[in-house]
Amino acid sequence: MKYPLDPSDRKPIGKTGETVSAIGLGTWAIRDYNKALKTYLEAVELGIDNIDTAEMYDNGEAERFVGELIRRAGRTRIFVTTKLLPHRFRSRETAVKAAKSSLERLGVKEVDLILIHWPDDLVPVEEQVRNLEAIAEEGLCRYIGVSNFSREEIERGRRVLRKHDIVVDQVKYSVLDRSVEKDLLSYAIREGITIQAYTPIEKGSVARVDKVREIAAKYNKTPIQVALNYLISKPRVVAIPKAERREHLGEIIGSMGWRLREEDLEILSRL
Repeated sequence: MKYPLDPSDRKPIGKTGETVSAIGLGTWAIRDYNKALKTYLEAVELGIDNIDTAEMYDNGEAERFVGELIRRAGRTRIFVTTKLLPHRFRSRETAVKAAKSSLERLGVKEVDLILIHWPDDLVPVEEQVRNLEAIAEEGLCRYIGVSNFSREEIERGRRVLRKHDIVVDQVKYSVLDRSVEKDLLSYAIREGITIQAYTPIEKGSVARVDKVREIAAKYNKTPIQVALNYLISKPRVVAIPKAERREHLGEIIGSMGWRLREEDLEILSRL
């Protein structure tokens, strides 16, 4: 399917009326938190306001890292997403308890967005999503979403929601893994759900693809920048790479502020 070109570097969060930077920063597998803190603080100064973490990342240390980032940069400057493990959503009580633990590590009273990290095969999707909504009802998060959910799972979950809606689905999406484009992306665009793309540069392997390298040379950009630009050119798609080192941050920010031409997007969509 051909998608309309989105020229904006600000992306909507569901139908909330809020926007975040088209490039966010993830916190999975950070090796040096001190070095990363300096980089992420600089990222906030440069306009990246979208930070993603999870309770399982480094056994909660990534959330504590984001908490320190919040303290240094200021709470209002960062849209914070965290993810809770699937088994937390087997009851309302365990979901709320897990959310409170995450907020304690983050050092905040409320987080912007909480996601179910992936579906729990042992519990109906409807029950998981109702328990996710309970977290919002307790005032612990402003919005709710999911991660690694299929279109069918999202549809089932949305049917049982009372006051809130699923605003985000965080999924693996890159120029080399475009399975999202089969039906999930078109559904998300139509329904006003934001797609957050994790592993968007495939641990750097996109930089070794000949066609990506050729297109990058045409624009005087790097292959990483082309791979990220491909994603954010799609409506409602946010990319969330990691940028532990300052030199990586500059490259990531350079993926915004321009757009690939339609013919090059088409070439990349056939990789």
